[in-house]
Amino acid sequence: MTQTSCPDRLFLPNLTVLDDVRLGAQSLVSSAADLATPSVRIGITGLSRAGKTVFLTSLVHALLHGGHLPALQASRSGRLIGASLTQQPDDDVARFALEDHVHDLLHNRTWPNSTRQISELRLTLRFEPNSALARTLGRTSLHLDLVDYPGEWLLDLPLLDQDYETFSREALTRARDPERKALAQPFLDAMRRVDGAKALDEPQAARLAELYTQYLRACKESENALSMLPPGRFLMPGELEGSPALTFVPLDPPLNGKPAKNSLYAAMEHRFEAYKRVVVKPFFINHFARLDRQIVLVDTLAAINAGPSALSDLRDALSAILSCFKAGENSILSKLFGPRIDKIVFAATKADHLHHTQHDQLEAVLDHLVNDARKKALFSGAKVETMAIASVRATREASAKTGNDTIGAVAGVPMKGETINGQTFDGEREVAIFPGDLPADPAKLMGPTAKTYPLRFVRFRPPKLDTRPTAKPGLPHIRLDRLLQFLLSDKLA
Repeated sequence: MTQTSCPDRLFLPNLTVLDDVRLGAQSLVSSAADLATPSVRIGITGLSRAGKTVFLTSLVHALLHGGHLPALQASRSGRLIGASLTQQPDDDVARFALEDHVHDLLHNRTWPNSTRQISELRLTLRFEPNSALARTLGRTSLHLDLVDYPGEWLLDLPLLDQDYETFSREALTRARDPERKALAQPFLDAMRRVDGAKALDEPQAARLAELYTQYLRACKESENALSMLPPGRFLMPGELEGSPALTFVPLDPPLNGKPAKNSLYAAMEHRFEAYKRVVVKPFFINHFARLDRQIVLVDTLAAINAGPSALSDLRDALSAILSCFKAGENSILSKLFGPRIDKIVFAATKADHLHHTQHDQLEAVLDHLVNDARKKALFSGAKVETMAIASVRATREASAKTGNDTIGAVAGVPMKGETINGQTFDGEREVAIFPGDLPADPAKLMGPTAKTYPLRFVRFRPPKLDTRPTAKPGLPHIRLDRLLQFLLSDKLA
């Protein structure tokens, strides 16, 4: 586990004076409310298949039901009295469907559906403070405002500091990369057949946007585990599907100077700016800029399994994510201009797919990826930690003999239809699997001499648990308590 303080630069998108005033007003209202009961607003995000919904479900379930959290000092010492769900602060944000997700995990033994929109829960913790003064003041409650949102939306925030030409250049460079070109070819072929200097043709523009969206979707579903996929709302359009703000694509600049106002290129440029104005900036101001702390979940294993190019793509995505955070220590003065994110956790999920002897290596790979990102996006006083976790532990540890050696394996029930070495599983029988070993040096996974370390993974069903009232509370997990201790130890002191 690695922790560091990051000095220097803040991410500051192009905001107007009115935007700054609005952020300051939001922060002042929040600070006034904190005088009654303190609150901490925690963002939970991650790129595709990282397990955001399962993470939030397990975390809240553990706090509500007294789950096993020995590394959380307030819980271990008995100072954490209890937790309850209370009315969330934002009436215009969907409530996280906690009860449905718990039912899926406990009773159906199925994984809940992935995050498709922003949602929120407020969990109020009651605790006995360490400080005699705090006990005198009666500060024995803390609101946790937990905000779950798709990581693809986070990758849109750097667009606020880009113009259309820069966006197009970077997007087309990625599309023409050898790892993506085959997936992007239908769009690239269609783009070559159009002239950006000619007048806008709406059916043509819609077809280009459809092909570009298909390319992004193919990247997301690719076995190469590609991560850099802005614009994020193209994959999760919601109520904006078919709108002009989602009907733009990157184009090569016209050869004959500035295009006319009625041209295809000018229309794409206008719609790109509209996307920033009506989609990205409201998300930043209304949600992202209000966060105090942030959890970023990463499906590191999938990227390792896909090889060096997938890891490089993931490193670039993490770099873009890190560049978005308005990070630093919070103070009364900083609250006047909106809170800063003062603690960030990057968590490699699905650690239960590996024997515990491999967890340090998994953590080291993620730390290596985040270190590269830190060099590009410097922080100002924020604390950053990396760890390997499993939100819900779907396996138990086992061992197997190979010759005279004993190797560490994991045992669980693979989901119906999963296969390894030609064997297809029925979703009912438990099997033991040796997933493979990670290199001791994570640098061996990336760079010109890197090689793929294929791991034998299957998706396991959630574990079968005793759901009787007398059963041990909480869902089994790996290191959720350590994550909570890092995030909340100062708030529960």
